[in-house]
Amino acid sequence: MSNVTDPPPFYRAHVFCCVNERPPGHPRGCCMEKGSVELRDYMKTRAKELGLKGVRVNNAGCLDRCELGPNMVIYPEGVWYTYRNQADIDEILETHVKGGGRVERLMLQPDQKELKPEQATA
Repeated sequence: MSNVTDPPPFYRAHVFCCVNERPPGHPRGCCMEKGSVELRDYMKTRAKELGLKGVRVNNAGCLDRCELGPNMVIYPEGVWYTYRNQADIDEILETHVKGGGRVERLMLQPDQKELKPEQATA
């Protein structure tokens, strides 16, 4: 075991938004067809407008949770969210990224295979 200490994180929060595109009609669907690119763009803009320092919002390729998309994962905590609209993005930014809390209704569990009814509504 090494005694090397990890450096501090470069970003306070690093958000990866899936923007993967699958062919039309793919049985798993894809985040892009569910509006992930526009919502990612909105999240980037809102994070800047809110003056959130040390926060990076990035594209991600397939996060392999297509049926639950669009989805994102926020590090360093490794918390996964599904989202449907700008209001969901605003809530995630305010509650999780800015406030350090969690948006429980939008959180994805590791073993989750389907959206809960409250997650599936726009």
